[in-house]
Amino acid sequence: MLPDPHSVPGQCSRGRESRVLYCRVFGPDESLFTDQEREFSPEERRVLQREQTAVVARQVRSAASLSRGAAGRLLMEALPGEEALALQEADSGVLRLRAGDPFPEEMSALWLGVQSLGFTLVCEPHENLLLAEGTLRTLTRHCLEYLHLLGPGSEVLLRSDRIDALLSRLLPHGQLLFLNHRFAHSLEKEVAAYMTK
Repeated sequence: MLPDPHSVPGQCSRGRESRVLYCRVFGPDESLFTDQEREFSPEERRVLQREQTAVVARQVRSAASLSRGAAGRLLMEALPGEEALALQEADSGVLRLRAGDPFPEEMSALWLGVQSLGFTLVCEPHENLLLAEGTLRTLTRHCLEYLHLLGPGSEVLLRSDRIDALLSRLLPHGQLLFLNHRFAHSLEKEVAAYMTK
């Protein structure tokens, strides 16, 4: 269902450039490459993916800044332990990424701006965006709680294996999951047990 989503938690810093802290691409789906890109070497494809991710990060940073400015909200730093409040007050939105900017086909990018961090899930236009938003919020909540992203000792760069494990449970093989209450509760317990190891 989600052959080529990109999970891009990136830093929407107050400076000019955004820095991508983590990116995961599911796929790749060969149909998403142009004829020229199909002939690229694996290293050239990695470079292309980094460039595409950087473009998405810049667009999300811009959208988050515009949203925050339009709402007239100032960036208030949350303290460790206030992750739930920070997530509740997060700016969010959806961007339409037109064909060729930066992907060969049109995509949708859902984003959450939590403090100076941006979390993004890029998916194909036929995907269920409400389901993708729920997945993105769950992923963001777990990243904030267990990787201490709002505190000075952020572990995201050192604990990318934790994010990989979280993604494999929330988006197995890139597939969005419909979660009933019982399955969601079971998944929460499983993730909490793994993340606190």
